[in-house]
Amino acid sequence: MRAPNELVPWTGERGYARMMVRDLITHVRLGVHAHERHPDKPQRIIVNVEMFGDGKSHLQGEGLASVIDYDPIHAAIQDWPNRPHVFLIETLLEELIVLCFKDPRVLACRVSIVKPDIYDAAAAAGVEIYRVRGQ
Repeated sequence: MRAPNELVPWTGERGYARMMVRDLITHVRLGVHAHERHPDKPQRIIVNVEMFGDGKSHLQGEGLASVIDYDPIHAAIQDWPNRPHVFLIETLLEELIVLCFKDPRVLACRVSIVKPDIYDAAAAAGVEIYRVRGQ
């Protein structure tokens, strides 16, 4: 039997709210291969961010202070075309995870980046990370 104050990982089984930025298209200097490291030719990428909360914060009031705000995520991604070259998609994803968890109400997040122009026979290639706060 679990002690009443014992912490258990959040699973979302009792419901959640999901705030998202979906299919945001931008460009970034990204990749490990020599042909991807051209300073004047950033790659097109598609970014998805989902932030999961307990689904109850909006009951505390109205306005942005009562919800998880996706504007900081959008603003950060909008600056990516101006940033220096990044070798790994995972580097950008870890930055997004840090931004997501800046709001203490975010209990988990899922972030993904795909490169739609890598393979002719595939819609895209990319990486997704799902992270629960504290893990």
